[in-house]
Amino acid sequence: MAERQQDGITDQDSWSSVIGEARSLADALPDLFVEASQVASAMIAGWHGRRRSGPGESFWQFRPFNMGEPARRIDWRRSAKDDSLYVREREWEQAHTVWLWPDLSVSMNFQSRLSPVLKRDRAVVLMLALAEMLATSGERVGLPGLSRSLSGRNSAETLAQILLHAPAPEALPETAGIKRFSDIVLISDFLDPVTEITAWMSHAAGLGARGHIVQVLDPIEETFPFDGRVEFHDQERGTRLTTGRAESWREAYQERLERHRAELKDAARRAGWTFILHHTDRSAAEPLLALHAALSGGGSPAHGGF
Repeated sequence: MAERQQDGITDQDSWSSVIGEARSLADALPDLFVEASQVASAMIAGWHGRRRSGPGESFWQFRPFNMGEPARRIDWRRSAKDDSLYVREREWEQAHTVWLWPDLSVSMNFQSRLSPVLKRDRAVVLMLALAEMLATSGERVGLPGLSRSLSGRNSAETLAQILLHAPAPEALPETAGIKRFSDIVLISDFLDPVTEITAWMSHAAGLGARGHIVQVLDPIEETFPFDGRVEFHDQERGTRLTTGRAESWREAYQERLERHRAELKDAARRAGWTFILHHTDRSAAEPLLALHAALSGGGSPAHGGF
C-alpha cells in the first residue's frame, strides 16, 4: 500500500526496478549491519542458546556420581573437597541450523509518516541481529537457496555480503537446503495471497523443519488513518486506485487484514510453527526476544504483536 505523496508517504516509483532496489540495499546495508550488531550486543548477555550437557569440550557443571557409572567419569579433584563423588559434565556442542530469510520484495520497500524505518530495513536488521546472536551461541545460520549453513563469529557479516549480491528478491525462499530438525525464520509483511504462503509453509513443514513467522507491518497498514481523496499504489503490480472517501473503506480494510492474519496464524498453528507480529514503530528488540523464546523451545504457536 502507498499513500499519496502530500500525506507524507515516500513515492515508491523509484523501487519499480530490481536495479534500483539493489542499489538502495547496497547503500543501506553497512548502516543496517551496524544497527543489527548494536541490537545483538545489547541482548547477547541474556541469550543462552541451547546449552545443555552432552559431548563437547567446554565444562558444563558438576553433578553427583551415580552408582553403576564407570569410575573413570569421576572428577577426583572436585570429589576430594567433601565426602561425595562428583562427575564433570561437558557442554553439548552439537550445532543446530537456523535458516533465516528477510523478504526483500517490492512491497517491503514501504515507510509511512508513522514509522522511522522501511519494512525492508527492519527485516534486514532482525535477520542480521538474529544471525549474530545465534552464531555467538554456537549455532549454524544460513540463507536458504543462497548459502550453505555457516558457523563462526563472522557468519552475520558473511550473510550480509551474500544478501547484497542476491538475485531478484523473492518473498519466500527455496526449500532445497532445508533439512529435518532445522529451524527457519521468515521475516516478511506476508501480504501475498494466503494460499501461496500456506502452500509454502506446508511444504517446508513436510520436510521436518520447525518454522517461525515474523510479520512486519508499518503501523499505517494496521490503522488505515486515511480520509478524503487518496490514491493507493500497488508497488508490485504497478496499479493505482483512487478513492474519494477513504474513511469509508477503513472498517472493511481492517476486517480483511485481520482475516488474512487469522488464516496465517491458523496455518502456523497447524504446522506447529510460531507467529509473531511486529510493527516498525516499535523496538527491534521485542520480536528478537520472542524469537529467542521460540527457538529455545519455549515459544507458543502464536504470539502477540510488537
